[in-house]
Amino acid sequence: MLHETGHAIYEQNLPVEHVGTPAGQAASLGIHESQSRLWENQVGRSRPFWDHFLPRAIQMFPSLKGVSIESWLFAINDVQPSFIRVEADETTYNLHIVLRFEIEQALLSGSLSVAELPAAWDDSFEKMFGLRPPDATKGCLQDIHWSFGGLGYFPTYTLGNLYAAQLMNAARGTLSGLDDDFRRGDFTRLRHWLNANVHQAGGVYRPEELCRRVTGSRLDHRALMEYLREKATVLYGV
Repeated sequence: MLHETGHAIYEQNLPVEHVGTPAGQAASLGIHESQSRLWENQVGRSRPFWDHFLPRAIQMFPSLKGVSIESWLFAINDVQPSFIRVEADETTYNLHIVLRFEIEQALLSGSLSVAELPAAWDDSFEKMFGLRPPDATKGCLQDIHWSFGGLGYFPTYTLGNLYAAQLMNAARGTLSGLDDDFRRGDFTRLRHWLNANVHQAGGVYRPEELCRRVTGSRLDHRALMEYLREKATVLYGV
């Protein structure tokens, strides 16, 4: 829900006066996914978010009574290889993308036929994750993208993860006390910052230039890696 809400916030805050022109469109699919992944992970898997929402979740779902915030955070951030991309943790998620990207390259180059795809998927998945899918439902048929011709889309998710980490760093550098906002259930300042710096720019700038203008540097892996390492230290003590 948080993921799709991030997409919706982006679309709803593109400049209305430029609808129908590049200025009224998203900068790229990677930037679009940065908005969904930011709300899903950077915000939605954080302790401040759940300091506010876990008590409400317990009210709605009495079976959660007695679950501590520490146990909850560990459960929603636990790193484990798994079959389904959309259920994957933040760390192994990007391996799912690498798997699909490499298979797409093979399909498009002609070195892999569609008939060979299920077996190739299972072999590659086992090599990357140490798990072998028991059936195609948990294997190559789990996503809708290839069935509707969405070849080349999957890398936008990892691009989104990278952009999201840099954008969140930039937001925190400008907006002090964001975690206190989240603990109160107030996301207004972050949303307004994203509106002003990302959404209202529409497609005026190429993604790389938009990233540089907003974060002060081109896209790279460091912000995401630092974010994941910091989370591992908090949750696992490593």
